[in-house]
Amino acid sequence: MSTPNPSVTYATYLKIDELLSLQQPRAEGPEHDELLFIVIHQVYELWFKELLHELDRVAALLRGDEPHRAQHTLKRILTILKVLVAQLDILETMTPLEFLSFRSRLEAASGFQSDQFRQIEFVLGAKSDAAISRFAAGSRARAALERRYREPTLWDAFLRYLAHEGYPVPADHLTRDLTDPITPSPEIQEILVNAYRTDAKTQGICERLVDLDEGFAEWRYRHVRMVERTIGVKPGTGGSSGAAYLRTTLSHNLFPDLWEIRSRL
Repeated sequence: MSTPNPSVTYATYLKIDELLSLQQPRAEGPEHDELLFIVIHQVYELWFKELLHELDRVAALLRGDEPHRAQHTLKRILTILKVLVAQLDILETMTPLEFLSFRSRLEAASGFQSDQFRQIEFVLGAKSDAAISRFAAGSRARAALERRYREPTLWDAFLRYLAHEGYPVPADHLTRDLTDPITPSPEIQEILVNAYRTDAKTQGICERLVDLDEGFAEWRYRHVRMVERTIGVKPGTGGSSGAAYLRTTLSHNLFPDLWEIRSRL
């Protein structure tokens, strides 16, 4: 039995001193709400890191034909998404004038520059080479996005799970260009309809993926409303179009086949 190391404390294990030193408002004073803005977005980045960790776990479990453990991990992801939405409630306690008191100090900084959020989109199938080009060549962010761009998506892992379960997934779906968008497929829809009617285990995985799609859409919608509430139709920081761009992302289903079959069940 190993002896606990007395030098490891709560503060040293979690690196509390380093963590608390990372919130550095740029405003003189500072403006009261700038600290809230920084903390919320740093926490978002930590949750994005955890989401990527969990999404990779789900993909590995599906490839390893462990559907029950995959469902458990998907439930955790859905719970994290609820936390992301709830954090917007906190951010919305900041009025437009309070945000304007320090907005100019963001300069070119923008949520568009969150490579981890873009990585999550890539894992879920919403890939874009244009998104990669926004990050400097040789940077950690650029390397991470380039890797995710070439890797299988969560949907690809699910298709391999279906094939492993004996479903007749067409070969071209299993060897597709991984940089292409996920598009509806009549062949896959036939498989899914059959699975819903005869295979409770696979139906459960499908429903958790629908929950994930819906949860991600809810976060997008609430994020748009928060932006509109805070800056209206003004352009976003960093040259983005703000809410106008964000609204274009609302109607996209991550897993279209799972939605297409609804009218056939």
